[in-house]
Amino acid sequence: MPFNIPILLTWLRVALIPLVVGVYYLPTHWLPLADRNLAATLVFIVAAVTDWFDGYLARRWNQTSAFGAFLDPVADKLMVAGALLVLVQLDRVNAVIAFIIIGREITISALREWMAEIGARKSVAVSSLGKIKTAAQMAAIPMLLFHDRLLGLVDTHYWGEYLLWVAGVLTVWSMFYYLRKAWPLIKEKSGVA
Repeated sequence: MPFNIPILLTWLRVALIPLVVGVYYLPTHWLPLADRNLAATLVFIVAAVTDWFDGYLARRWNQTSAFGAFLDPVADKLMVAGALLVLVQLDRVNAVIAFIIIGREITISALREWMAEIGARKSVAVSSLGKIKTAAQMAAIPMLLFHDRLLGLVDTHYWGEYLLWVAGVLTVWSMFYYLRKAWPLIKEKSGVA
């Protein structure tokens, strides 16, 4: 396993995931709900920034690796799934939309793994549609974690919910996009008529 700053940042993101979840399990007399919301939001934002930063540094310093390419999306998916599960438990996110987003991630991860096995990973490489979906999720989740008015003006719950539904639509759309791109190879390798 290579060890460099980009991979260290990815591991930091993995380590931050339990903090986003765990802050909600602290006793109320230690940290009131509003403070938990703020703490979880800030930790999630730091984790999201490391997601961008580790990729940028890996490319800039030419420190990309197969392990980094594996760990980065795993950290992203764990971060989103952990936050969504907390938000479902807090009744801030509809379980259906959480299921759609998490289910898509599992499906596409499995598809990419299978495509890599048959030597066709590039046919399901990340598209701009997937990047827009991720951006919508990464904006929605901290808003839903914060769950209050920002600067007394912006209803973060409303906008977070709106952006999460946008992400949900893009999630389904991008899943069908990847499946459509992979379908000819799936048919060929599995003997489907």
